[in-house]
Amino acid sequence: MGTFCSVVKFENLQELKRLCHWGPIIALGVIAICSTMAMIDSVLWYWPLHTTGGSVNFIMLINWTVMILYNYFNAMFVGPGFVPLGWKPENSQDSVYLQYCKVCQAYKAPRSHHCRKCNRCVMKMDHHCPWINNCCGYQNHASFTLFLLLAPLGCIHAAFIFVMTMYTQLYNRLSFGWNTVKIDMSAARRDPLPIIPFGLAAFAATLFALGLALGTTIAVGMLFFIQMKIILRNKTSIESWIEEKAKDRIQYYQLDEVFVFPYDMGSRWKNFKQVFTWSGVPEGDGLDWPIREGCHQYSLTIEQLKQKADKRVRSVRYKVIEDYSGTCCPLNRGIKTFFTSPCTEEPRIRLQKGEFILATRGLRYWLYGDKILDDSVLEGVSRIRGWFPRNCVEKCPCDTETDQAPEGEKKNR
Repeated sequence: MGTFCSVVKFENLQELKRLCHWGPIIALGVIAICSTMAMIDSVLWYWPLHTTGGSVNFIMLINWTVMILYNYFNAMFVGPGFVPLGWKPENSQDSVYLQYCKVCQAYKAPRSHHCRKCNRCVMKMDHHCPWINNCCGYQNHASFTLFLLLAPLGCIHAAFIFVMTMYTQLYNRLSFGWNTVKIDMSAARRDPLPIIPFGLAAFAATLFALGLALGTTIAVGMLFFIQMKIILRNKTSIESWIEEKAKDRIQYYQLDEVFVFPYDMGSRWKNFKQVFTWSGVPEGDGLDWPIREGCHQYSLTIEQLKQKADKRVRSVRYKVIEDYSGTCCPLNRGIKTFFTSPCTEEPRIRLQKGEFILATRGLRYWLYGDKILDDSVLEGVSRIRGWFPRNCVEKCPCDTETDQAPEGEKKNR
């Protein structure tokens, strides 16, 4: 009883509020529908008590469901890990390399960023995921990625069961005439009546579950490959954008320097072990990070400070070259753009050819920024903010006085 009380604390019960959100409701609904229909159809297609194969099949279904839910709830309730309120570096002199968060009343530790949804600074923040209604970061990155792996695998197994069930049940209801083939959904003609009747409603439910399983396999599978790509490089999506802007800054000012991402260990296996460990607990404490040889502990935060001080690279100016309707997953922008649509509650913005955008961050196929409505947007007066596809805009050349820098300034910087 004491152990139970130590686990079920008031703080943990408060976390249950995360379930009251459209993301977890939809995600858990899909899991429940696919799992339940797969188990029911297994009884129809491959009765688990008749053969060893049927028993193994049924146990695997239960195993997929348990592992998927375990990693899903881990990612949701364990959370990403937050920078302690009022945190400051042990060496007070290091504070000059760090940004200060007024909301958390603390310095932002290396690789941490403030999340407006969680209202806290998140350690090694990758993104805020609406499907778990929490951030993906230092502590739950492994659980979140395992969920993205197990969900498609479980759905593939379920989809196979759905197809085989519909095939076997419909085959038993076929009747052949001279010129027609009829299907009688009332009862099987060749086998005794099953324990669970397979009528028109069961067929429709199985077909619906098959669509959910296939859609989940494709969508979540794409997210898994994206996550594995950044894990093997030991980056987050936010850090990828910082690196891109760093290279843009160096090219623009013609600096004789090369930006080296400090947290890439130079080996995919070493980067992999930064997230996945046998104990399930990620390496380090989320505040101090191992760096590659020749880099500074605060190389990335120093670059962030440079970009914050430089108005030109704080946001990159783009010109709209093709119209965009503002849909969440646009089919006409390409298959990769469709499947890599950002998993966020942030809006998409409608674009028309000839408009200008100030992009502040982005992914490989998407950008996030402010639509320029008038000249006052540069001072933050008038703006429409949201996501848009990369392939409908192009980076503007330095053709205005505000974008250009004198030759002497370029050399000095």
